[in-house]
Amino acid sequence: MTARAAGLLADHRESIDRLDAILVFTLAERFAHTQAVGRLKASHGLPPADPVREEAQIARLTRLADEADLDPEFARKFLTFIIQEVIKHHEQHQT
Repeated sequence: MTARAAGLLADHRESIDRLDAILVFTLAERFAHTQAVGRLKASHGLPPADPVREEAQIARLTRLADEADLDPEFARKFLTFIIQEVIKHHEQHQT
């Protein structure tokens, strides 16, 4: 590998590492809000899942992914996974 290629590789990896950190902190912030939503739902006797909102969010993220040139199917699967985790947390607040 040339020095130039090694430098480009290092630059890309540095960006990837920075973006991974952003993703982790963003997910942590998102889950802090969804935990608060779970507590509110529990205190008001609301069900842990909201299928109408979930479908709207999946459709919204799929559109955003398409606009961002990200595979919409990947985005749909990713948000579906996150929603499943949120529902698990909400169910814990129900008990």
